[in-house]
Amino acid sequence: MRPAPALDPAMPPQARPTWSKARWIGLLDLDECTPDADGAVEFVPRHAEGYGLARVLMRRGTEPLGFVEASVRDGRVRLPAAAVPNDPDPAEIAPLAPMSVVVCTRDRPDQLTDALTSILALDYPDFEVVVVDNAARTGATTAVVEKLSDSRLRLVAEPRPGLSRARNAGLRQARHQFVAFTDDDVVVDGQWLRGIARGFGRSPRVSCVCGLIPSGELRTPAQAYFDQRVSWAGSLRPRLFSLAEPPEDLPLFPFQVGRIGAGANFAVRRDRIAALGGFDEALGAGTAAQGGEDLDMFFRVVTAGDTLAAEPSAIVWHRHRSDNDALLRQVRGYGVGLGAWLTKVGSDRSNRQLAWRILRRRLGSSLRAGADYGAIMAMPYSMPGFRDDLPGALGRTEVMAVLSGPTALWRGRRAVTGATTAAAPR
Repeated sequence: MRPAPALDPAMPPQARPTWSKARWIGLLDLDECTPDADGAVEFVPRHAEGYGLARVLMRRGTEPLGFVEASVRDGRVRLPAAAVPNDPDPAEIAPLAPMSVVVCTRDRPDQLTDALTSILALDYPDFEVVVVDNAARTGATTAVVEKLSDSRLRLVAEPRPGLSRARNAGLRQARHQFVAFTDDDVVVDGQWLRGIARGFGRSPRVSCVCGLIPSGELRTPAQAYFDQRVSWAGSLRPRLFSLAEPPEDLPLFPFQVGRIGAGANFAVRRDRIAALGGFDEALGAGTAAQGGEDLDMFFRVVTAGDTLAAEPSAIVWHRHRSDNDALLRQVRGYGVGLGAWLTKVGSDRSNRQLAWRILRRRLGSSLRAGADYGAIMAMPYSMPGFRDDLPGALGRTEVMAVLSGPTALWRGRRAVTGATTAAAPR
């Protein structure tokens, strides 16, 4: 019998867990395992000291099958036969076109090193990596790129703060038609770009692909809360989304594009996104809005008549904020960003008409969807096991922050106008 494989965690560990419910996170390829006589699969998790539980993404080849949780006992994890998912459907064969990867960062050298190391190890025939150093206060990003010393890496400086500005700079500098975006607090799976290519290959109308974003670390209650709060890894089924065929399970689509993907893992057709105007520089981290630029891009893609693909085989592991103060700032920023984006959407007459048509057609399910968001007010009080470990104001803070969206958008617009005026020739 083949010995149990030893698995590295999804992300390099930053610290040991101190929380009793912490989970070791990893990925297991069933093609590399030999089940025992009972059909169970066993592996040895590396760097699992202090973890009593493990969460494993099961995969066969490039196709994710499902997440399984099990105990860590005597330094090993045993997954019973009943927990091993069924085999996937045959994978789609997609052309592997050259790709540009854009990573926007600001003075986070340790996280950036992990992200770039994983990107440079990708199993993909032809890609470049554009690192956008956004409003840098130090030379740390330059030092990381120089130390890695890889001909596929290019460093671009964007002195004006703002994630949308950084992404637009990366889009302009990209040499290839297909441009994949990710953040500096991630580790990408080795098959990531193959999954992105598969997403684009599902339809000629696809101009944006959103990949899977599972939690890459769950060692604190703050990380576990965010893991349950977002839906970035909620579905392992490839899907296409368009206005021509609105999804039944998203009654407010396309106003629910945040359920489909997020800015840590998506890719676009460069020329098409440039034709749509690029990223809105009044939105995103580094602006008064603090977020919303990814929602805005996905929404504009769909309302322009294009197709948005959800491709779970394109996997990027994300490290959530690990302490309560950082989590509170993050959820507040998400709320402000959502409010700013909704303000922008609502200020357009055609969008208001679209929303009205959806509400008339699916009033009941739309009201339930709105109530579901309002239920966030009760989090984490409504989540068993979190009440004593997290600030009780988390959910209320996020929802109430939405009300700051209109002012944040106005401030963002003022900043963009001021920067444009200052840059104009005199």
